[in-house]
Amino acid sequence: MKLSFILQSLESELQRQIARLEGLSAFHEMLTYHMGWSGDGAGAQAQGKRIRPLLLLLTVSACGGEWQKALPLAAAVELVHNFSLIHDDIQDRSPLRRGRPTVWSQWGIAQAINAGDAMFILAQLALLDLGTVLPPQRVLRLSEIFQQACLELTRGQFLDLSYESRTEIGLDEYWRMIAGKTAALLSAATWMGAIFAGAEEEIADAYREYGHYLGLAFQVQDDYLGIWGDEAITGKSAASDLVSGKKSLPVVFALAQEGPFAARWREGLIAPEEVPHLAEQLIREGAQAYTRQAADQMTDLALQALRRADPQGEAGEEIYRLTRALLQREA
Repeated sequence: MKLSFILQSLESELQRQIARLEGLSAFHEMLTYHMGWSGDGAGAQAQGKRIRPLLLLLTVSACGGEWQKALPLAAAVELVHNFSLIHDDIQDRSPLRRGRPTVWSQWGIAQAINAGDAMFILAQLALLDLGTVLPPQRVLRLSEIFQQACLELTRGQFLDLSYESRTEIGLDEYWRMIAGKTAALLSAATWMGAIFAGAEEEIADAYREYGHYLGLAFQVQDDYLGIWGDEAITGKSAASDLVSGKKSLPVVFALAQEGPFAARWREGLIAPEEVPHLAEQLIREGAQAYTRQAADQMTDLALQALRRADPQGEAGEEIYRLTRALLQREA
């Protein structure tokens, strides 16, 4: 099983879905630009890794299904993911995405909202294409899971934004937020892949848990790299998370300790020159060790669920390989 062929097929399906807007060339261009297919800097790096749809297609195959027939479902997942990225960039006023100017910074906020909305609607239309390959009841079940994941995704983003105006949040609030913002769509992708293939309920549920804990582990690791990652590898300033006031897991843990870090955090914005000292303070207060432990725990839970799912064949081997790559990354 060649991942390059699967990814090429996925890219063709995504282009087919977005081609519904070809009649409006300027509108279509906004979407092809965001997807990394057009404009300055277009190419593989600008397209992203397509992790969610790739895992969905591999799950279909590992459960004995035909992954080619699931391409519209995989496209729907990736389109919703990119809808969330376009809106997230607007809400965070992020000037760059994958090393290029964001859609809103190129076309303005109003048109970027339209582009994100179009991504969302295109995802729904892609989902309806499944009616040609699956019985109606299974399409309805997949749609139910998909819509619930979209709701959880927006719920997680709401919590993330609402936490920005608060001095601190509790650990339970942190986990609730990332369960929606990061884990919901990954969990839905693997769960829907199993259901598409007609897997037994117990197996499908194991894939759902696998995607959920994989998403949690991925976010915790991202929080770790956001403070202690090697800038030369991550391509991101290790100061940015603390300077921006992000409620990452190390910060949330340290605030609960009521130590020197919490005292400084409550005084207001952190300057870039303070970051090295505060990163060391987080280590002294146990935040680094706690974050590593949490990442390890979520990783173990993801792997336990994956073993219960028992993915078969070359696709199963690829799922394990991709999982290890995601959970051992340095960037």
